[in-house]
Amino acid sequence: MPLMFERRGSFAELLAESTGSASALSATLPQHGPAMTHGTREFDTHGTTVIAVKYKDGLINVADRRATAGYTVMYDQAEKVLALDDYTLISISGSFAKSVEVVRYLRHTFKYFERSQLQPMSLEGKLMELQRVIANNMPAALQGIGAFIPVLSTFDIEANQGRIYFYDAMGGQFETAEYGAAGSGSGPIRGAFEYILRTKGPFRDMGRKEALAESLTLLEIAADLDTATGGSSKYLPAAKYITADGIQDFTEDEIKTALGR
Repeated sequence: MPLMFERRGSFAELLAESTGSASALSATLPQHGPAMTHGTREFDTHGTTVIAVKYKDGLINVADRRATAGYTVMYDQAEKVLALDDYTLISISGSFAKSVEVVRYLRHTFKYFERSQLQPMSLEGKLMELQRVIANNMPAALQGIGAFIPVLSTFDIEANQGRIYFYDAMGGQFETAEYGAAGSGSGPIRGAFEYILRTKGPFRDMGRKEALAESLTLLEIAADLDTATGGSSKYLPAAKYITADGIQDFTEDEIKTALGR
């Protein structure tokens, strides 16, 4: 008699069974990342500005590379724009340790669904998984450690257009027509986004070079106004773009040209 296997499409359910926990996310994702002690306080490694904008052929994501703990710069080469699959980028802000764990979990979730169900996970399914992770992390965020606020960018093959989603700490999801930003430096540059829209037109009508230059200018402004956001003088920012052909990295020359160097 042939063996029968039940196909499960939920990676979270599989983890719940293997860990014996009712909440797979709680069991697999730490409640807070590694922290450094400073006197009687603990500071989670965090700090950043991440930006996503549309352009006429897709989406652009840029981010600084600084990771901080309190007032200490821990690392200046952190990668904060990460691929979840061939058409989806997540730009991470907040706790760096938590962000890396979440990215690993989501990658495994998407891949497990594809292999068990013999088809890619839908965009709605991916968004629901990310919302669930953020909502599950709410207790840590309320404690001031392990907060994780991403910007998700994806190219919707069916609709043939780029889409950008940003979130609040409770997992509330918002789709934006032009741009999304997160991190400690995103607040000071909010007005600059609107200034660009009113003086130079929508990002979605710009070419790739123009949209990259505007995005990096905004990132440089954020670095000037926010101590937790690193500038580009020491290390170039992270910069990737998504089109119908998938995810691509900008070259160092393209980034330097956009920065006017």
